[in-house]
Amino acid sequence: MTLNEFLSTSYTAYQAVANAAAMLNANGFEMLAEQSAWQLRPGGKYYVIRSGSSLIAFTYNNSDSYKIVASHTDSPCLKLKENAVIEGDFARLNVETYGGGILYTFFDRPLKIAGRIIKRRGAMLVMKNIVSNYKVVVPSLAIHMNREINDKFSPNPQTDLLPLLSLSKTELEKITDGALSYDLFAVCAEEPFESGINSEFLSSPRIDNLTSVYASLQAIMSETSGVCVAACLDSEEIGSQTRQGAAGDFLKSILTRIAGGQNKNTESLFRALSTSFCISLDNAHSLHPNHPEKCDLTNRAKMGGGIVIKGHAGGAYTTDALSSAVIKTIFDTANVKYQTFYNRSDMRSGSTLGAISIGQVSVPSVDLGIAQLAMHSAVETMCKTDLDELIKGLKAFYNSEIQITTRNATVASQR
Repeated sequence: MTLNEFLSTSYTAYQAVANAAAMLNANGFEMLAEQSAWQLRPGGKYYVIRSGSSLIAFTYNNSDSYKIVASHTDSPCLKLKENAVIEGDFARLNVETYGGGILYTFFDRPLKIAGRIIKRRGAMLVMKNIVSNYKVVVPSLAIHMNREINDKFSPNPQTDLLPLLSLSKTELEKITDGALSYDLFAVCAEEPFESGINSEFLSSPRIDNLTSVYASLQAIMSETSGVCVAACLDSEEIGSQTRQGAAGDFLKSILTRIAGGQNKNTESLFRALSTSFCISLDNAHSLHPNHPEKCDLTNRAKMGGGIVIKGHAGGAYTTDALSSAVIKTIFDTANVKYQTFYNRSDMRSGSTLGAISIGQVSVPSVDLGIAQLAMHSAVETMCKTDLDELIKGLKAFYNSEIQITTRNATVASQR
């Protein structure tokens, strides 16, 4: 599956995980269930799904440490409430915002209804992913009716962002396929497209953060060494405080069960974690061509400049001097382009799932990503070559041996 195919069909975290599972299946990975006993084989390749929207893939070998790449599967959009159809002159959808999206970018764009539904079959509750075969739109108010729209306009989610569904009364069952309950979203349905005189840019919905998910999967499906983990977790855009998010115990439980398969006791597990390494992988802000004043004076990332290493004194990013030096050494050895990013000191920083996940799995960590424009817009923009550098860098990481002690660290390539 190409990146464009992944971006265009991974409408929600549920579709993203289904696509990820299909790629892993095609590359020899075996699905495990959390509810079942595991029989892990040396050299085996596995993945586990939780709640249908988070997935952790790993390669199983004898190793005293774990190499982890963590990214997130969700993106800002509009979420349907229960009793979603509003009847009146037209039928509309009652939605609420999911994540911190740039709300005005969702107007007058094609949206699809996607996610999962839960249906009852006798005593059994069955989960099913769905994507509507129709599109809906959130119509703007004409400038003739809002003369100040180009001067000031703050969309009200309850009144301005309701997608237009039909001309007349529409039964909810027509949308939900008779589901007992659902997690459905109105998401941007625009197809990815190239731009720039040399087609160097890619614009698409969900570049943040499905490019990171895609890159981590491409890397773990290639040749690796040791125990490598690609954790693709849901709920980052709403704070990760869910069972399937970084604040849950999904990653911790998988690493614990891997250690159990290696006959490691609790002390051995903690020793393995102390010398493990995690990449928190989430996209970064590029220098904006129309607003360079919004960037730091000396640490401004730029599309086309390679992988971004992100730092923040307040801990919004997990990078410190040691983790930065480790990843720079790996990238230098593999001839991977990289650059550094800090926010302006007078601007509030965003955060990533890395700072949350280390509350569950406390390992040395670095925050990385690729530079992009229009983060949290319905359509975002990146440079295509940066994805190539990211995949190359993650492959180098998965094929490195990292040993961290109290006083020093060593980094060696295994290829």
